[in-house]
Formats: sequence, C-alpha cells, structure tokens
Amino acid sequence: MHELAITEEILRIAIEHAERAEARRITDIRLVVGDLSSVVNDSVQFYFDFLSSDTIAEGAQLRFQRIASRLRCRQCAHEFEPHGTDWKCPQCEALGGEVIAGREFYLDSLEVE
Repeated sequence: MHELAITEEILRIAIEHAERAEARRITDIRLVVGDLSSVVNDSVQFYFDFLSSDTIAEGAQLRFQRIASRLRCRQCAHEFEPHGTDWKCPQCEALGGEVIAGREFYLDSLEVE
C-alpha cells in the first residue's frame, strides 16, 4: 500500500518540474528502483494511471530501471550480488554484509512537450 504515497509524490514532483519548464504535457517519467526497495512496478503504474487523470501527466509512460542488490562483505570487503535469501559471501562465506546498491528509488528524468 505504500506505493500510493510514493506515487503521489512522484506525480507531485513531476508536475512541479514540468510546470517550471512551462511544459504542456509530460510524456515520459524515468524511475530508478532498487530491488531491495520493495516497490512494485505494477502497483506504481496502477496508482499513477489513477492519480494522473486530468493532469498534464495523464498518459505519461512510466519507465522503470531496476537496480540489482549488491553487498560488500564486512569480513573481506568482497562485493557481490546476493542470491535470493542467501546473503553469504562467495569469497569467505561470512554471512551478510553492507548494502551498497539496491535500495534506490528516485525520479531520474522527465520528457515533456
């Protein structure tokens, strides 16, 4: 359900920037989403279609760029992508690590007319 609040903010930011640029219409919105962010593309798209109705963003295409999760081992500093729930370092087999990628969520760019 948090996608509703997230989508409201995406729409607010997009419209604010488009209006500053004196755009008539927003055609594309590019979002960067980390795999660990728990943001579901289809939910964001569903809420966006509903919320953007009768705005300059109505009909805009949401484009999602997913960022894979990456960890840095706290024992040996090896960087790796975890596999599912297996967060064991493939180098030294230490469990877990510092998340260095995968939590991202931001509006990267807009295309307007």
